[in-house]
Amino acid sequence: MGLHAAATEAIAAYTGLSPAAFFTILALMVAVYKAVCGMFVDPDDDLDKKAAAASATTSAAPPPPPPPPTVPAEPVQLGDVTEEQLRAYNGSDPSKPLLMAIKGQIYDVSRSRMFYGPGGPYALFAGRDASRALALMSFDPKDLTGNIEGLSESELEVLQDWEYKFMEKYVKVGEIVPDGARTGVKDKSL
Repeated sequence: MGLHAAATEAIAAYTGLSPAAFFTILALMVAVYKAVCGMFVDPDDDLDKKAAAASATTSAAPPPPPPPPTVPAEPVQLGDVTEEQLRAYNGSDPSKPLLMAIKGQIYDVSRSRMFYGPGGPYALFAGRDASRALALMSFDPKDLTGNIEGLSESELEVLQDWEYKFMEKYVKVGEIVPDGARTGVKDKSL
């Protein structure tokens, strides 16, 4: 009993807590530590544990190796095209790149197909100059145009921000030219 009495005395002397309060706080600290550590589990460890458990319970053939990562195709330089020619790059043909224009500059947005491709939240911008819609932050079909006349200074600033984002993230592949102008589509098979 001497050890128990000495431990009780030491806890009270060093912490100012009763032994019951000390051990309650200690238990809570351990529980919080375990909970926080559980939030930061390495996903690979979890997969390894699941794979080991699965292989222990079944003696089936090993799973096939994962497919190699797909490397996006290099953007093809399109050159000068009309707005009508740009519409062919709206994502309806999966063999063609997905293109979109801002202020007449055409960008290859193929690597963001989940956003700009068919069924994506911004699919209506693909194959078009969406300058006005971006400046107004509008999904109205009448705003899907490159005409930025009549926009306020703040709307033009919003458009400029969009243009900077596109310049940083996507490759410029061409420019929109007026109908009837000489176009320079480099590869007609696109």
